[in-house]
Amino acid sequence: MLLQDLAIVVQVAQTRSITKAAQLLDLKTATASAAIKRVEKTLGEPLFVRTTRQLRLSGAGERYLPKCQQALALLDQAQNSLGQDSDTLTGELRLAVSSDLGRNRAVQWLDELLGQHPQLSMRLHISDSNVDFYRDNIDIALRYGPPPADSKLVGFKICPVPSVLCASPDYLTRCGEPQHPEQLPHHNGLFYQLHETLYNQWLFAKGDQRYKVKMTGNRAGNDGDLVRRWCIAGYGLAVKSCLDVAQDLLNGSLIPVMTDYQPRPTELWLMCPSRHTITPSVRLLRDNLRQRTRTILSQLVSAGHLDKQVLS
Repeated sequence: MLLQDLAIVVQVAQTRSITKAAQLLDLKTATASAAIKRVEKTLGEPLFVRTTRQLRLSGAGERYLPKCQQALALLDQAQNSLGQDSDTLTGELRLAVSSDLGRNRAVQWLDELLGQHPQLSMRLHISDSNVDFYRDNIDIALRYGPPPADSKLVGFKICPVPSVLCASPDYLTRCGEPQHPEQLPHHNGLFYQLHETLYNQWLFAKGDQRYKVKMTGNRAGNDGDLVRRWCIAGYGLAVKSCLDVAQDLLNGSLIPVMTDYQPRPTELWLMCPSRHTITPSVRLLRDNLRQRTRTILSQLVSAGHLDKQVLS
């Protein structure tokens, strides 16, 4: 049984729902369920009575949870007392981040964060390859994609990330602007490639309709920033994260194309190998990233590039 398991159990007791508790704690439902099982196994008693419609405290749970809450409150007081003399954050942030987002956004955010907290230090790993926390000596990773599939990982969702089909004004002047997915095969695609996988199959949605287009093109690279630069240079069309090309869209270097048909969206997650690695500095970084990305999304909404629902 882990100390963090008790906090999860208390949250489940308060919400009467494992799913709601997991959402409030930025956890997967399976992770919360596993925590409950560990506590119940340690105690030798079921804390909850589960039915198909509801979840309620068992007799043992009603006796145990009030004491558990008091114990956690005392631990919080003890931890807070350590920081009463100083608000200084110290330690090292060992962070992995993808190439485009890292070079063109995250580096600036991190520089400003270190300027505000001079006793923090940083080791930055910029790569589009998958991260192995132990092999790469990384504590946290900022990555696009779905929630972490590995139940041992802890993930904080930073924001939803719509994708954008885009091209430079020069390319659209020379080659025309596609209006429908059926016209895309007549254009040059710029592709991201990870190891042997070439991402040349583009998916779009319009209402209930779905379109799958296999593109052809004369450029592919394993670096997202390189694909963005090719797109700005006028070599073709690319599907990019709206965060990666936000500044290019706002200054007109890139133009959103075929806006009635939405490319498959993604999400931005801050991932940790375990809850033990979630330090006050990591929480500060998480909150800072959420604030920064929301500002960017708001700018894109105000410019008419994104639907306002992305902010809800």
